Amino acid sequence: MGDRCLPAVLHHGQRKVVSWSTLRIKTGTIRTSWIGTFMPRFSILLPPSEGKCPGGNPFAPDMFDYRSSSTFNYFSELNPERRKLITALQEVITAGKDLDTLLGIKGESLDEAIEANKRVFEAPLMSAMQRYSPGVMFKSMDFAGLPTGAQRRLLENGIIVSGLFGLLRPDDLIPDYRLRIDAVMPTLGKVSRYWRPFISPLLNEALKGHIVWNLLPSSQKEAWDDTHAYEQMIELRFFDEENGERKLITHGVKPLRGQMVNVIVREAIERMEDLKDWVHPAGYVYDEAESSWDEATRTGSATLVRRL
Repeated sequence: MGDRCLPAVLHHGQRKVVSWSTLRIKTGTIRTSWIGTFMPRFSILLPPSEGKCPGGNPFAPDMFDYRSSSTFNYFSELNPERRKLITALQEVITAGKDLDTLLGIKGESLDEAIEANKRVFEAPLMSAMQRYSPGVMFKSMDFAGLPTGAQRRLLENGIIVSGLFGLLRPDDLIPDYRLRIDAVMPTLGKVSRYWRPFISPLLNEALKGHIVWNLLPSSQKEAWDDTHAYEQMIELRFFDEENGERKLITHGVKPLRGQMVNVIVREAIERMEDLKDWVHPAGYVYDEAESSWDEATRTGSATLVRRL
């Protein structure tokens, strides 16, 4: 395993404790007087990482066996749809047509992705948190530097919307693979639309009554029919302001979101207002006047601004 990957994350059923050396991302200060030892009722919706850590533990396949009805992963109800999608993907690979378009990569990376997808059913596994750790957003979460309680919050309250697996918790064990959720399969169509009827009921149920921090890009959102079952949902927008002009940050937003995940689970933040006294590590501050809230849908958008 390369040094760009996280050490192993213990899965559910084991103590969620890590003993890694701590290299902490500097976070700002925030009011914490109301934070206790409780497990907050919030969820964080996350996309997967395109970059993945290779390898895994060959002795732990039974902890995420999407091939069997007897499983230990959180969203095992999706196993039939996972098997169907994996089988269809492998059939396309066998046919060998337009694989660069399907997988969105070329050259050596394409060859590696093809081999990984061929071996999905037999491949060694590791936690999704570790598998996705080379990704910019996941790296910026600094999971290893979080206190144990914050690590637990991320593992138990994070939900990843995955192209190949539908829904994952960060400590679900998965193989190496490559399939974007906006890919179009010859027989099944667009992957996000394939997943929509299957993951929507599960996701809406999982979010019921929760405060939801939604960090999903539009491609992941397309896979979810949102029934607004949550207590409230908050999205984040980052702006740079110079000479009175504001520019929405799109390129380079992944590390900013990852650092936000770090502070959300570290401080158990459940409201936009709790961002008032906090300064993002990159210098962004909460702009209450430019943030918005829709009472009818119980959705809000938190605006964070860095003045250059």
